[in-house]
Amino acid sequence: MSAIPAPQIESPDVVVSRPSVWLRLARNPSVILGGVMVLLIALMGIIAAQITSFDPAEINPSNRNKTPGYEVTIRDDEGNKIQLTAHMGTDSLGRDVYTRVVYGARVSLSVGIAVAVVSVIVGLVVGLVSGYFRLVDAIVMRIMDGLMAIPAILLAIGLVSVSGAGIGTVIVAVAVPEIPRVVRLVRSIVLSIREEPYVEAAISVGTPTPLILIRHVLPNTVAPLIVQATFICGSAILVEAILSFLGVGIPPEIPTWGNIMAEGRQFFQLFPHNILYPGIFLTLTVLAINMLGDGLRDTIDPRMSKKL
Repeated sequence: MSAIPAPQIESPDVVVSRPSVWLRLARNPSVILGGVMVLLIALMGIIAAQITSFDPAEINPSNRNKTPGYEVTIRDDEGNKIQLTAHMGTDSLGRDVYTRVVYGARVSLSVGIAVAVVSVIVGLVVGLVSGYFRLVDAIVMRIMDGLMAIPAILLAIGLVSVSGAGIGTVIVAVAVPEIPRVVRLVRSIVLSIREEPYVEAAISVGTPTPLILIRHVLPNTVAPLIVQATFICGSAILVEAILSFLGVGIPPEIPTWGNIMAEGRQFFQLFPHNILYPGIFLTLTVLAINMLGDGLRDTIDPRMSKKL
C-alpha cells in the first residue's frame, strides 16, 4: 500500500512593509531638488552681508545703469577709493543689482513664510470650529465664500491701499485671501472625521470638545496643511512681487524682487539686466517651492504615494 503524501502547507504571504515617510521623501526627486533650491536661496538671503560688497540702499549717481561686470568705484569707510565689480550691473540710481537681489531674497522669503504661517494658523482654527459645529458652519462659510469671490490680487491691493504700505501690511493683505482656502480644506477633513466611530465613542463617554478636536481631529490635518503651506508660500512671494511692481507693496527703499523690477522697467529696452536677474530669482524660487509642494503631496497623500 503506497503512502499517502503529506499535504503541502502553503507558506503565508510575505508582508512587505512600506518604507517610512522620510525614506519616501528621500526617494522623491521633486522633494530633493525643490528642497535644495529653497535652502540655497534661503541661505543666500541669510548670509547676504557676507557675500556682497555694496550697501543695497546706497545711491551713487556716477555709477547709474552700468552693465553686468562693470568695475564700480566707491569709497570705503575711511574715504579711500576702491573698485568693485558689479556682477549684475547697477540700476538707475547707481545701486548694485546683485546686492539688492540677494537682500531681496531675505525679504521675499520672509513674506512668503509669514503669509503661510498666518493663513494656516487662522484657517486651521476657523476650519476646526466651522467643521465641527454645524450652527457656526453656515455663517462662517458664507463669509469665506464672499472672500473667495474677490480676486486675490484685487483684495490685497484694496487692503494695502487702506492700511498703507509696509511689510506687516503686505503680509496681512496677502494672507487674507489665502485663509478661505485653508478653512475649506480643514473643514472638509473635519466633516469626514467627525462621523468616525472613534470620535463618536469619545463624544459618548463625555470627552470635552476641545480635547476631541486636539486629540482626534487635529492630527489628521497636519499632513494636508504642510502641503498647502508650501503652495501658499510660493503664491505669496509672487503676489508680493506683483504688489511691489505695481507700487502698492513694500516701500522702494526696502529691496524686494518686485520693486527692483519696478524701478528698472522704464529702462528695460536699454538695460534689461535690471529686470532680468530679479525675475530669474523670483521664477526659480516659486518653481522650487512648488516642486517641493508637489513632492510632499505625492509622498504624504496615500493615494499618490502608491505611485512611488
